[in-house]
Amino acid sequence: MILVTGATGHIGRELTRELDATGAPLRLLVRDPARTVGLPERAERAVGDLGDPATLTPAFAGVDKLFLLTQGMGTAHAEAALAAAQAAGVRHIVHLSSAHVTFDPIPAMGRWHHEREKLVRASGIPATFVRPGGFMTNALDWLPTIRADNYVLDPVGPGRYAPIDAADIAAVATLALTEAGHEGQEYVITGDETFTIAEQVRIISETIGRDIEVRKAATPAEAVRFRFPDGAPPALAAALTEGLTLMRADTVGFRTDTVERLLGRRPRTFAEWCTRNAHVFRATAAA
Repeated sequence: MILVTGATGHIGRELTRELDATGAPLRLLVRDPARTVGLPERAERAVGDLGDPATLTPAFAGVDKLFLLTQGMGTAHAEAALAAAQAAGVRHIVHLSSAHVTFDPIPAMGRWHHEREKLVRASGIPATFVRPGGFMTNALDWLPTIRADNYVLDPVGPGRYAPIDAADIAAVATLALTEAGHEGQEYVITGDETFTIAEQVRIISETIGRDIEVRKAATPAEAVRFRFPDGAPPALAAALTEGLTLMRADTVGFRTDTVERLLGRRPRTFAEWCTRNAHVFRATAAA
């Protein structure tokens, strides 16, 4: 039995479809079963919340393998999941972390993931760490300004990165969950094409047949203030500013060949992702 946390998110939805195709016994940990519409019907639904440890015992009962995805700045959700996994006798964890944990020094975003990785290791349960770079789905964060005034705010200018498709993250996680030999491994995964934000916006524009303006933010801090006009928690604001500053400085673009080595094919391209999501951008641009 494989238990998937974060099943209704971008990665979780792709992962449940990948796992469904393998035929492996599958259970989804969800707070609201109504949000599982479109996910595999045969997968069990376990109602629970990583923020409420008392709800986790039945969800973890009989589970052999766990896909662990936790969000935010803290470690409480990871601690609750790991305690439940230990009590249930889980034998393998595939933990979604971040490529940022490999940087030196580790930026704030990476430090939160690093602390969670340490907890996973301390649990004593064999684990595989999947560490993606930036997600292609981050482009969906541009929808509000595209809808409001047909533009994207660019806080990183010449900075380049190699975004990865959530479907490729899911494919790597599925491999680790269903095949032997991945315990103890650390997989840093990215796409294999690097882009500036302006280049990504151009591909979206070409895909939907409508020009979208790119407006430069003077500084990363300005972009964070724009995103959180009412103010973000100080730790989050500082972490986002630091992350965008690092992105602006990387004009080459960090990338790995891990996806191709593991899956035997190149990662999906950003153009392919845009084609799959063109209906979302078209509907937004027309609103």
